[in-house]
Amino acid sequence: MEPIIDHIQITVKNMKVAEPFYDKLMPILGFNLEDKISAVIEEHDLYVVEYLNESFDFGICSPRTTFRGDTIHRRKPGAFHHMAFRANSRKEVDELFLRIKEIGANIVYAPQIFEEHGPYYYAMFFKDLEGIKYEIVYNKPEGEVV
Repeated sequence: MEPIIDHIQITVKNMKVAEPFYDKLMPILGFNLEDKISAVIEEHDLYVVEYLNESFDFGICSPRTTFRGDTIHRRKPGAFHHMAFRANSRKEVDELFLRIKEIGANIVYAPQIFEEHGPYYYAMFFKDLEGIKYEIVYNKPEGEVV
């Protein structure tokens, strides 16, 4: 097997808050909203929205009714810690930073070198409106193509 991700689904706290945010974020990350689908699966107490792409599909889904009062925390066992999207250059990290900031994401770290991850690790970190963490990273010497 080749280790390729087919799809990822993230459980958000409130779909009414999350979906409009992800509708702004996903095009910035290269997803086309014309390829967005959604479904309600009552027998699983689930509402899911998927942003489809040739590389991989990204989905957000509602929590079970039983868990709606729970808080999001990336350090809980079994929780989603964060997801990193690979940029093609430092310049692209900088450009995406401005666009992501513009849609109201909570910026954790502006673009910079994170030496603890290596001498070329240039990244920015942000959280969605509910606190789910993401990263945009370029980890090559400047000018080298990913």
